[in-house]
Amino acid sequence: MLPPPDELRAVALDLAREAGALTLETFGDLLEADDKEDGSPVTRTDCAAEALLRRRILARYPGHGVLGEEEGETPGSEPVRWILDPIDGTRSFMRGVPLYTVLLGVEVHGEPVVGVIHAPALGESVAAARGLGAQWHRPGERAPVPARVNGQSALGESAVLTSDPTMSRESPWGAGWVALTRAADMTRSWGDAYGHLLVATGRAEVMVDPYLSPWDAGPLLTVLSEAGGRFTDLEGRPGIHGGSGLSTNGLLHDEVLALLQSGRSGAPS
Repeated sequence: MLPPPDELRAVALDLAREAGALTLETFGDLLEADDKEDGSPVTRTDCAAEALLRRRILARYPGHGVLGEEEGETPGSEPVRWILDPIDGTRSFMRGVPLYTVLLGVEVHGEPVVGVIHAPALGESVAAARGLGAQWHRPGERAPVPARVNGQSALGESAVLTSDPTMSRESPWGAGWVALTRAADMTRSWGDAYGHLLVATGRAEVMVDPYLSPWDAGPLLTVLSEAGGRFTDLEGRPGIHGGSGLSTNGLLHDEVLALLQSGRSGAPS
């Protein structure tokens, strides 16, 4: 029997917090990193946190599969797969920026059903399960409150976020990104998954990621959908395997997609 979504959500949140506590042991230190094949850095803490998550998951659910950023895929015998990013925002983590997160997503039969975004240095998390809503766990509060997007419908009064403005500007959607930033009230690089968390909790309206791996996007569709917003790739397709990502409060989604698509390199004229 497959575990119910509420159980998976609770376990995922507990695991994210445990892995997050491990990351805090070295957060703020001067860390050495190795370069991966894609040029992104990886620290010993990334590897240790993912190893911890894998041990805990497979001890509790030995038949589940696991896909992680650092160790790749371990297939399971059951139709459940955990998707892990032990430190999303390693560059921020290495520089003592507290906006990095621990990400856990769970797929059942290939469909995302659970997502957790945990920001260890800030002490806040959003945990969601399909059909059960999204919970915002805030520092200093014993009980969570509902995580909900805001109701802003005017792009000119909205905050637009991204992880790396230069990367967004130089992406295939670069011209559209520039148009989007001109239309918005403010643009900030409160990036990586923390930007998506801000949208899911109503503190920002738009988060654009032109490049996302499955472990970067693992929790995002579930979290944003259950918070009342939308998450798609930059082609407008819902899912976590599209290679890019757009989180919005839902009301602005089509307008933002149209702006991004209008400036896409190679788009039909």
